Amino acid sequence: MIILFYDCYRILSEVYKNGAYLKQAISGVEIEELNRAKTTKICYGVLDKDIELSYYLSKLCQKSPKPSIKILLKIAIYNIKYLNKKPYAVIDATVELAKKLGKGGNAGFINAVLRKFTAAEISMPKDKRQFLSVKYSYPVFAVDKLILDYGDEAEKIMAYDSENSFVRFKRLFDGETYLKERGYTYDKTPFDNLYSVQGMKLGGDFYSGIYTFQSIGSVAICDAVAETGDILDACSAPGGKSVLLAEKAKSVTSCEIHEHRLELVKSYAKRMGVNLTTVLGDSSVFNGDFKNRFDAVLCDVPCSGYGTLKNNPDIKLKNIDFDELNSLQFSILDNCSQYVKKGGSLYYSTCSIFRDENDRIIERFLKKHSDFKVEILVSPLQNISTEYGLQFLPHISYGAGFYICKLKR
Repeated sequence: MIILFYDCYRILSEVYKNGAYLKQAISGVEIEELNRAKTTKICYGVLDKDIELSYYLSKLCQKSPKPSIKILLKIAIYNIKYLNKKPYAVIDATVELAKKLGKGGNAGFINAVLRKFTAAEISMPKDKRQFLSVKYSYPVFAVDKLILDYGDEAEKIMAYDSENSFVRFKRLFDGETYLKERGYTYDKTPFDNLYSVQGMKLGGDFYSGIYTFQSIGSVAICDAVAETGDILDACSAPGGKSVLLAEKAKSVTSCEIHEHRLELVKSYAKRMGVNLTTVLGDSSVFNGDFKNRFDAVLCDVPCSGYGTLKNNPDIKLKNIDFDELNSLQFSILDNCSQYVKKGGSLYYSTCSIFRDENDRIIERFLKKHSDFKVEILVSPLQNISTEYGLQFLPHISYGAGFYICKLKR
């Protein structure tokens, strides 16, 4: 258990102390391979429950512990509460790890705090907003936004607590037979050759392009895009949408602002055997070569990511300037509208559940662009229809929190 906790500590230190993204930290820190699955589960869990764990520590400690000690305590409390580990074993391992890290002077404090946690019944906040924030580990600003946008539905969105891994097989490949023959437990989804699969790991067939991992929200966005001629994926990394769109478009041009991320698109396309044209560029800045060129443009813009928290729990730690973010989202949509042929389609999508990033961007766009009209979309994935588009929500859409709107020029 000490080795397991040590690996978790090193990964979480990269996230908490150095601001690293969780996925980068997991791949960048050398850990015990035998425990990789357990280590990953704990790290994701601690970050997913961070606000709740921080609240417990605020009640258990007279003053806030030092960052290193706080990380150790969060790992321990998560294991006791959510993984049902025996408290004495967790406490002993945490104390021993603190000593090995050269923090033996805090051993008594750690012991006392964890024993107090196992014995005490910690009361929850009385204020409704604070209560929901702690109960579901959502920042208060997100609680406020969700209540404003969804009313009583907000708590259902926050309460969703399931982890899904989706596997998409290449076109015309019999994915269901593949899964059956290998004994995987799976569920069908509303989309052809996309399955929710338990415990599937990277194998040779992944690298040969037989299958890929792609979220159901991402697939739903591509499914909403009609078959077309030339399409521009304006914010394309890491490439999943560009690759899937290649199945329904004459040609796909994938644009990305960062060179290292454009390499991800190229690698993804090569692995899946898809031909794309890749362009390094900023989609918020006009490109004369693109003017009136495309039958369709997809603006899957940078967003808060609050529709993907189960896969990216470290998002909750990030400070988001929504004014700046909304400005960028609008500028990309505004600029890329110039690339759509007359009679062509402009799609706007996010992996956000906040209306400020979705319908309100479209509302602002339509006030400026009278030559674009909203077109009604339908999807086999359960959703709610908003004023301008479709909103997928975690508790009704297999965990997906995505948005898409279609505009016709």
